[in-house]
Formats: sequence, C-alpha cells, structure tokens
Amino acid sequence: MAELAAEAGITVRTLRFYRERKLIPPPRREGRIAWYNEHHLARLRSISALLERGHTLGGITELLAAFESGRDVGELLGLDATFVTPWSDETPVRLTPEELADHYSGDVTAENLAASLDIGYLAVDGDEFVHTSRRLLDASTTLVARGIPLAAVLEAGRAVRTHADAVAAIASTLIRTHLVGPPTGTPPTPQDIDHLTHTIEELHPVCLLYTSDAADDLTRLQS
Repeated sequence: MAELAAEAGITVRTLRFYRERKLIPPPRREGRIAWYNEHHLARLRSISALLERGHTLGGITELLAAFESGRDVGELLGLDATFVTPWSDETPVRLTPEELADHYSGDVTAENLAASLDIGYLAVDGDEFVHTSRRLLDASTTLVARGIPLAAVLEAGRAVRTHADAVAAIASTLIRTHLVGPPTGTPPTPQDIDHLTHTIEELHPVCLLYTSDAADDLTRLQS
C-alpha cells in the first residue's frame, strides 16, 4: 500500500480514505497480503487529475460509477450539486410554513404539499421548506392569485415535468449512442474519464436548453 501511495503521489492515509469511500476497487488478496496493480494506480491518478480540475469527491464517485454500472449519462448531466461549476441559474428559495401559505392564499393543503414534494418542487430542511426555483415559485404564485387552484397548477406542473423527462431521455440517448458509447465493464482509463468529463461540461448547457422548456412552459401560463 505504501508503494502504491508513493507512486500515485498521495499519502497512505489518503489511499485508505479513497478505499473506504470505494473510489478504488478492492485489491486482490492472497491470505493477509493485498495486491494492487496498474489499474489501481491509473484510478488514483485519474482522481488526482479530477481534483485538480475542481471536482469534488462526490462528483468523481459519480463519474467512476457511470463506467462500472452503465448509468445513464443523463444522470451525470444533471449533477448540478455534485460538481463545483454552478451550471444552473435556478435560485432556490427558503420559506417558513407561514410564508409558503402566504404565497398561495391559504391553498396549502396536506395533499398539495405532498404533491409538491413528490414532483420535486419542494424539499424539507428542518423547520423550513426549500422551493427549487424562484421563477417557478413566482409563476405558480401568480396563477393561484389569478384564481387557478394550486392543485390544478401542480397537476399541470407534473405533466410538464413528465414531458421534460421524456425530452431529457431522448437527449441522453443521443449523447450515449454517438458520443459516450456503451459501458464496457472494464476499469476506465484516465483518458476515458477525461473524455466523459469534457463531454459533460460541454454539453450540460445544451441539455439545459432542452429541459428548461418545462419551467418556461409553466411560466408562460401567467399570460
């Protein structure tokens, strides 16, 4: 282990941490002896390179898992919170229960709350709610103020989200088929990881143009 850490330019403690986080595959064991090979060294060098580019360990874990599990590239294109780069321009809004009720003129029922949480518009953080989008909050508030029941607004939002997911799936398939390729089942090389990282960084804004239509459609209902 010490030899591998030295070759990768990290400490043994860091290597143990990576192993505990499952960032590197387990070594081959013969009795009490653990054997590491060139694949482990390549993985460690890839991790170091991604860290230098500003990615978090959580984001790196997602990238590596994509190769090993065949995860849809669309999931990676949606990792706004995992990577350092702030790709999304949506602004979350923190609200107390009272503030949330004020936004919707007392139309906040248990059923509407459950629907908002299920769709993903709202999340609970301690004693507060977090709405994922300022512009969607403003749009839905305006619709309710004009007399549309919140339940109907949420039903429309769920339908729009379904269509947006379908569009995202089409874009994901396009990218997977023509740019990323199918999973190989073999450990990724540093070049593989660098290729996928560049693909995600370059195409994420393009995919947002597809999926952001969901929010735009709901906003246009105001008029």
